[in-house]
Amino acid sequence: MTNVIYLLILPFLGTTIGAASVFFLKDKLNQSVQKMFLGFAAGVMVAASVWSLIIPAINQCEDMGKLAFIPASVGLVIGFAFLLLLDKIIPHLHVNSNSAEGPKSKLGKSIMLFLAVTLHNIPEGMAVGVTAAAMLSGESGIGMAAAFSLALGIAIQNFPEGAILSLPLKEELNSKKRAFFYGAFSGIVEPLAALLTIACSFFIIPILPYLLAFAAGAMLYVVVEELIPEASQGEHSNISTISFAIGFILMMILDVALG
Repeated sequence: MTNVIYLLILPFLGTTIGAASVFFLKDKLNQSVQKMFLGFAAGVMVAASVWSLIIPAINQCEDMGKLAFIPASVGLVIGFAFLLLLDKIIPHLHVNSNSAEGPKSKLGKSIMLFLAVTLHNIPEGMAVGVTAAAMLSGESGIGMAAAFSLALGIAIQNFPEGAILSLPLKEELNSKKRAFFYGAFSGIVEPLAALLTIACSFFIIPILPYLLAFAAGAMLYVVVEELIPEASQGEHSNISTISFAIGFILMMILDVALG
């Protein structure tokens, strides 16, 4: 059980450490550095989706023969649809954007920035929760090393994410402490989503391949809808492309070496 606690805390710790950069950096990150971090995060999330979620989902359906792709495909579609729904019903504002998304709201800019990051932390938490539940079941072929590699990969990409959120909020809120709180607290949804997923493990195990792919679909939605467009805007998009490759390769290495 102690190992599971480590899995749940690790991604949140990555966000918190990233948010703490508000106490050490005077100015918000320049565009090139932000693009680098966004590209890196996208690479990690895509690799995690493929190696830690989609491939295990397909492998668990080997007895279906040539139809083993069906649970993964259905899960991916539902994951995309779920994040699309959240995107439509939750007002939020992405960093470096002047127009809010979702329904019209009178919420302040800082709250909507917070909601934007929190929104795509949900699938990351669910991904950790699903792999932890699979590990605890002992019937999925997913061990501690594989679950740890996913949690570590998400924690690594959460570090720049915490910084990207907290540094602009320092100017918006005129308070380092409040900016740190918002940045760190945006990650609390991850262990909460993971705990909720584990709590439902009795229902999860029979449909585990679908849920692994569901988490992958939700994460890929965030990459395609948010991270890649933001990383590709304006000049110096090569930086984000190279960072994407580095993030993808690093996560692939973690999953293969530890899994």
